[in-house]
Amino acid sequence: MIATRALTKRYGRVTAVDAMDLEVRAGDRYGLLGPNGSGKTTLVRLLLGLVYATSGEISVLDQPVPARLNAILPQVGALVEAPAAYGHLSGRANLGLLDAAGPGPSSGPGPRRTRRARIEEALERVGLSGIDRRPVKAYSLGMRQRLGLAAALLRQPRLLVLDEPTNGLDPQGIREIRDLLLELNAAGTTLFLSSHLLTEVEQVCTRVGVVNQGRLVLQEDIAALRAGTGLVRVSTPDADRAVGLLDGRVTARDGDLLMVRHDDPAALNALLVGQGLRVAELGEARRTLEEVVLEVTSAGSDRVAGG
Repeated sequence: MIATRALTKRYGRVTAVDAMDLEVRAGDRYGLLGPNGSGKTTLVRLLLGLVYATSGEISVLDQPVPARLNAILPQVGALVEAPAAYGHLSGRANLGLLDAAGPGPSSGPGPRRTRRARIEEALERVGLSGIDRRPVKAYSLGMRQRLGLAAALLRQPRLLVLDEPTNGLDPQGIREIRDLLLELNAAGTTLFLSSHLLTEVEQVCTRVGVVNQGRLVLQEDIAALRAGTGLVRVSTPDADRAVGLLDGRVTARDGDLLMVRHDDPAALNALLVGQGLRVAELGEARRTLEEVVLEVTSAGSDRVAGG
């Protein structure tokens, strides 16, 4: 669905994207992660033909970018950085202008015939079906973000490319957009989203890529990243007795919390309880996505260190 080979983008002496090999498969829910200034937004702009690569190759929907952009873009919905709109026009009017611009879909009825219905459907899906004729300049940040998502959904895209799609939304709005993205993916839309919200990526995405200083330093399925560590977390008020009973299997201790080397949490629980120890909590230790990302990235470019 998306593939890059040795993709590089330089701005003078600054290398924003450095020899990147990206792979997004059909049906993926792919999350792009990394610190501020790591090259995420530049990569998104390269994929959409908004900037041109210095070197390397890009393929979107199995066609080369930028050579085949006219065929690719009608099948791609995108929201990059802050959504743009004419502030003096209403949301519906903005969507109407956007839908009228550019080539129509490659098959099916013409866009004019179905424009009003598609606009209303897109607004309803993002929670804006009740908007009135007020101009977009009077919208809240969250409403503008929802309008940008509606624009991305107008033509039922095969691929949805989103840069910080929940920016400006409250917790309820974030959940609504998360549910919408899962629904779209279940219906066949491939998702590619860039976000700083690790918890959201962890709940939505099945695959992640991590960018650091312009390089793709990790690309893997989330399930594989969060595979078991071979350790079990045990919380017990009888920690001293547990350490003695487990005979060297405790690899770390923090008060009542023990990290125990064991391949069967159920058997470990039975052992402790059978010896009369109180177990407050027990479960397989897994790395969080935050831990994985922090291991392979450096500080963001917006950090200012003291001398």
